[in-house]
Amino acid sequence: MHLISKKKVPFPISDRLRKYLRQYGRDVKIDLKYRDLLNYENFITLYDRDGKDSLWITVIYNHSEVDTINEQLKHVYAILKSGGDVSVIEHLFIERIDFCLYANTGPFRIRVVNRLNDNFDYFYVKKVDASRIYGLELEHLLSPNHISYFVNADTLIEEHIIGIPADQFLQNYSSSQDFEETRLAKEFVKFNERCFVRLLGDMHSSNFVIDVTPDFETTHYRMRSIDFDQQSFEKRKTVYLPQFFKQNKPFVELVQKHLTLQSIQQYQREERSMILNRLRNARYQVKDIVDTMCQDTISFPANEQQLKEELAKHYSNPLFLECNNMGEILKTSLRTLIKGVVPSTLKKK
Repeated sequence: MHLISKKKVPFPISDRLRKYLRQYGRDVKIDLKYRDLLNYENFITLYDRDGKDSLWITVIYNHSEVDTINEQLKHVYAILKSGGDVSVIEHLFIERIDFCLYANTGPFRIRVVNRLNDNFDYFYVKKVDASRIYGLELEHLLSPNHISYFVNADTLIEEHIIGIPADQFLQNYSSSQDFEETRLAKEFVKFNERCFVRLLGDMHSSNFVIDVTPDFETTHYRMRSIDFDQQSFEKRKTVYLPQFFKQNKPFVELVQKHLTLQSIQQYQREERSMILNRLRNARYQVKDIVDTMCQDTISFPANEQQLKEELAKHYSNPLFLECNNMGEILKTSLRTLIKGVVPSTLKKK
């Protein structure tokens, strides 16, 4: 099914959003700018473990610039991980800088290595996009997952989100003796609900990962978004429901195989209850970010019109039709959460 209507366009950070970011410590002054990393002299195609083109390139900088860039990147990592405590970077070095040519925000992926034990980590340097920032902030506030990121001018710094890419998980890990199909099906229902309530779109299997946690008797799974560019942008309701992407069909089939309609509805209610608890715990910050979004432009009028009509029908709620932009649509969606409205999204065949 073709769900995404066109390539996502980036939106600038408004003055009001910039004010929000400063208020909550997300706007941090750094020397490194995104455009500095674009000045590479050469590159090498990066292949995956199977010898296929990964669609990333490893970039190479002039010798006169590489030391400065690496020092700046280590300081950025210190801010991201330890609030700027540079003692944490004493034994670190930048092993590799990769660049993705096809992604909307043109990300650079930085590989940081500890020379004492060869342990490594990643973080990302990207172009800013207001949609993505709203998505990151809403993920931090309303999901089970805290997100470390900050911005400076037109540069966005993000932590690496750990997990197995969902498009690889079933291929490489489903034969394991510890694979718990029912638990994974339950998590997909919850993930589907999280995305829909906060209107995060485009969650096909390349855009989320699966965090696997072994327990003494079983294995637990959590699905985590890694791409937030489609926060409240697209016009189709189905874009905000991962169940409708053909890439996610194996997960939908697990739901159909293992869960009854009653179980699905129970997990939907559980997840909405959890989101509601997070909303209440961070009510003032959620209000600030949603009110900021209501004053911002992160989509097109045609997208907003179609989405509010589809959601009004889905929830049987005419209040959606009174919304003027994506921020107001999201606010109305969260209000349905408070009122306990849970229409069926996933159904068993």
